[in-house]
Amino acid sequence: MEGGGRRRVVVVGAGLAGLGAAQRLRSHGSLRLLEATARAGGRVCTRPFASGLAEMGAHWIHGPSPGNPVFLLATHYGLLGPKAAQEENQQVEAGGHPPLPSITYGSSGRVLSPQAVSEAHVLFDTLLASARACQGAEEPLVPSVGQYLRAEITQRVPALGGGEEDARQLQLAVLAACLKLECCISGTHSMDLVALEPFGEYVSLPGLDCTFPGGYSSLPDCMVSALPEGTVLLNKAVRTIRWRGSFHEEGDETRDFPIQVECEDGDTFLADHVIITVPLGFLKERHQDFFQPPLPEQKAEAIRRLGFGTNNKIFLEFEQPFWEPQQQVLEAVWEDESPLKEPSTDLEANWFKKLIGFMVLQPPEQHGHVLCGFIAGKESEYMETLSDEEVLSTMTCVLRTLTGNLHLPAPRSMLRSQWHSAPYTRGSYSYVAVGSSGDDIDVLAQPLPEDLEDPRPLQLLFAGEATHRTFYSTTHGALLSGWREAERLNQLFDAPSPAPQL
Repeated sequence: MEGGGRRRVVVVGAGLAGLGAAQRLRSHGSLRLLEATARAGGRVCTRPFASGLAEMGAHWIHGPSPGNPVFLLATHYGLLGPKAAQEENQQVEAGGHPPLPSITYGSSGRVLSPQAVSEAHVLFDTLLASARACQGAEEPLVPSVGQYLRAEITQRVPALGGGEEDARQLQLAVLAACLKLECCISGTHSMDLVALEPFGEYVSLPGLDCTFPGGYSSLPDCMVSALPEGTVLLNKAVRTIRWRGSFHEEGDETRDFPIQVECEDGDTFLADHVIITVPLGFLKERHQDFFQPPLPEQKAEAIRRLGFGTNNKIFLEFEQPFWEPQQQVLEAVWEDESPLKEPSTDLEANWFKKLIGFMVLQPPEQHGHVLCGFIAGKESEYMETLSDEEVLSTMTCVLRTLTGNLHLPAPRSMLRSQWHSAPYTRGSYSYVAVGSSGDDIDVLAQPLPEDLEDPRPLQLLFAGEATHRTFYSTTHGALLSGWREAERLNQLFDAPSPAPQL
């Protein structure tokens, strides 16, 4: 086997998967990381807003504990606050999204009964746990998580709210809000699109979710700085990856390469191996012309079947808070809604009702008085088409409706994410859709050519959150997938992997 030092590797995409792969291949002689946009980080993107920072993409380290490589790397670089390092915080089994002190507003402009809200949340969490327990079922009764939850809720309707009609309707409205929250967590338009049987394969790590005091982007920034200068090339969008070929550099006929990476600006890079870390949303839209020859049918099918949805954020800055200092979440419930009613398809009239509410950015001394709203699915994609003024005015109306204060001052500024419109992303993150399974994730992760006896193995390798069977949709899944593919190459080169920077 030719030594690793003379073999050329190109990594496409400088998100955490691409940077993780580059990190593990950094002792390697010839490595280039091509990033389509003007910055590294991918779906990790911190922007200044108000007096602090806004996380446009990844927000938390989910499950910051020794099993989480993002937590270990962030600790290694000294990027986390003292609280995240506390051992008791790392041992809490929080199930991925620990509850925060909250207040729930109804669309009638009143604060809803904490007891009624809590009862509905407990019921929803119980039903969600039973949906996860369907994993491994031979023939699940229904294909989707949404259908399963609706069937379970229907059975319980007579007992909801103690059998009293108004109380029952309120519980149903809160359950409808819980479903919207789950859409945000799963990155989907509707839980009817999320497959039931594989739903329980996703693994939540222990630890209380934590954030980066200096912004999530401080992590990719450190990773880039640790690479040899000139490794990462920004504004280098790839147009086509030609593989299974025989390409030569001008004036050198002695060395032929199986891959030519052609960029949109006309530059080309020859390589022995390419690690592709682009988002699944981009692959869904572009895989047919992105790879020449096209991908094998089995991989193309996996790309088509797996789900990839949009979850956006809307940040609002206020002169003064209208919420109490202890409140960290303002939940929104539309009191006429129910999970058993067909949702409206009129996006123009109702898009804002998909908003689950707002989180208060902490601490206010750092951020100012800022709320961060979360909205998923088609409504979220519709929001991207509106002007800043339209979104700001709609948010003002929503908050006046919920609080019952028709004179609530409008926010002084707004910032929002637009992940679906981003041409190299086309959404937020992956989920296992109805009609697909965890096997599709494994197929997506499988290198090409498939024949291990091929004289030129591992030409195309695939990484990114959508290629990790149990940690899809997370930054730690992305990072681990990048390390996994780098290790594949290091084994091929018989090169000792550089000690991980942990």
